[in-house]
Amino acid sequence: MEHPCLRCGACCAYFRVAFHWSEAEPFLGGVVPAELTEKLDPHRLAMRGTNAAAPRCTALQGTVGEAAHCGIYPQRPSVCREVAPSWEFGAVSPQCDKARRAHGLPVLTPQDWLDPSTSGTPPLPQSA
Repeated sequence: MEHPCLRCGACCAYFRVAFHWSEAEPFLGGVVPAELTEKLDPHRLAMRGTNAAAPRCTALQGTVGEAAHCGIYPQRPSVCREVAPSWEFGAVSPQCDKARRAHGLPVLTPQDWLDPSTSGTPPLPQSA
């Protein structure tokens, strides 16, 4: 089963992605590529492209709603790691739903997480 986020990308093209500057400092253990960020204030950075009237993260690859993915997934900021898709863990995600609606996509439902190859049982979690 393909993860619904791999054909979505709506969050990455809707929200400003702001986080503490230390997440882009290798000597402090940060892994976010600094060249993909811009300074917001003395304490925060934002992913390039997300602090705009029509946000789109510079790390987003592909077409929203068709085939989209994060080009730095293992190095994404903490705020990206914290946004869960609706129903992936059994609950609605207001952020996911808001971004999907803004891009004209239907919100995810519990049925989006059923694996048809296993008679409708939820898929096993995959490690990132």
